[in-house]
Amino acid sequence: MMNPDAVEENQEEGNILVWLTGLAFLAAMVAIFIYVPTEQTEGVVQRVMYFHVPSAWLSFFAFFIVFICSILFLWKKEREWDIYAHASAEIGVIFCSLVLITGPIWARPIWGAWWVWDARLTSTLILWIIYVAYLMLRTQSDAGSMRARYAAVLGIVGFLNIPFIHFSVLWWRTFHPPPKVITNEGIGKGMDPTMLATLGISLCAFTLLYFLLMGVRVRQEKLKDEIDRLKREKLYSA
Repeated sequence: MMNPDAVEENQEEGNILVWLTGLAFLAAMVAIFIYVPTEQTEGVVQRVMYFHVPSAWLSFFAFFIVFICSILFLWKKEREWDIYAHASAEIGVIFCSLVLITGPIWARPIWGAWWVWDARLTSTLILWIIYVAYLMLRTQSDAGSMRARYAAVLGIVGFLNIPFIHFSVLWWRTFHPPPKVITNEGIGKGMDPTMLATLGISLCAFTLLYFLLMGVRVRQEKLKDEIDRLKREKLYSA
C-alpha cells in the first residue's frame, strides 16, 4: 500500500519541478528569440536547431533509460523497472516525433526538400517506428506477462540503432550536417559561444521536461497498479 506521506512528498517535489521547468523554458525562449544572433547563412529558420537538437538528445536519453530498465526488468523480474521502461519509451517517442517534425521544417528552406532518404534521417525514422511498435505491444500486455518481456527485448534491441544514427554522418556522405557540439577539436568548438549557450539552456529545459513527464507517468502507473491490487483484494474477499 502506498504511503500517504510519500505521496505528499512526491507531489511537493513535482510542484518544484514544474516551476523549474517553466522557468527554464522561459529562459530558453528569451535566449532563442532575443539573445542569440540570427545565423548569417541559414537565417531565422536556424533557430529551429534549439528545439531540434535537444529533442534528439532527449529521445536518445529516454531510449537509453528504456534499454537499461528493460535489462533490469528481465534480470530481476521487478515491476518497478518495467514501469520506468514503459514511461521512458512514451516520452522518448514524443521527443523523437519532435525530431521528425522540426527536422523537415529546418531542412525545407536549406535543402529545398522536406525529406531526403539519407542515412541519419532514415535510421531516425526506423528508431521511431521501433518504439511505436514497442508501445503498441505494451498496450496489449499485462504487467509481468510474457508480452511485457517481449516488449522489453524490443526496447533493448531498438536502442542498438542509436549508435548507428550518431555515426551515420561520419561514416557516409549525407545531407545532414556533421556534429557541431562535440567534435574532434573539442566541445563547442564548431559553434558561436552565444549559440552554444542558448543550446545549453534549451537542453536544460528539455531535460527538466523529461524528468517532469517521467515523474508524472511513473506515479500514474503506480497508482494504476495500486487500484488493480485493491480491486483484486475486494474481489477475493467478496
